[in-house]
Amino acid sequence: VQLVESGGGLAQPGESLRLSCLASGFTFSTYGMMWARQAPGKGLEWVSNIYPDGDRTMYADSVKGRFTISRDNTKNTMYLQMNSLKPEDTAVYYCNAEYGDIVTQTEYNYWGQGTQVTVSS
Repeated sequence: VQLVESGGGLAQPGESLRLSCLASGFTFSTYGMMWARQAPGKGLEWVSNIYPDGDRTMYADSVKGRFTISRDNTKNTMYLQMNSLKPEDTAVYYCNAEYGDIVTQTEYNYWGQGTQVTVSS
């Protein structure tokens, strides 16, 4: 199982970045997916999540209206389009995959290694 984030980097306030999370080793289309971030010296913060078939999304208030989560199940990839970036968006961004097997009562939860996003002028 592998989740590989990419697309991070340095951006100026007001600019945009698009993060990608490429999944392998599991049935991507059956997993709920999430983006979380960790700013320097702070705890992990939930950013956004998307249901397995992409029909439902949720956002933290801090990013609502600026970030858009999406997924392409044919490419085993999740995205986070980040617009109007602010310095407070600076963090390591992680993708997460989660699936609960009702029959076996087993939860599967995987994390990527993270990608750094720095917003600074």
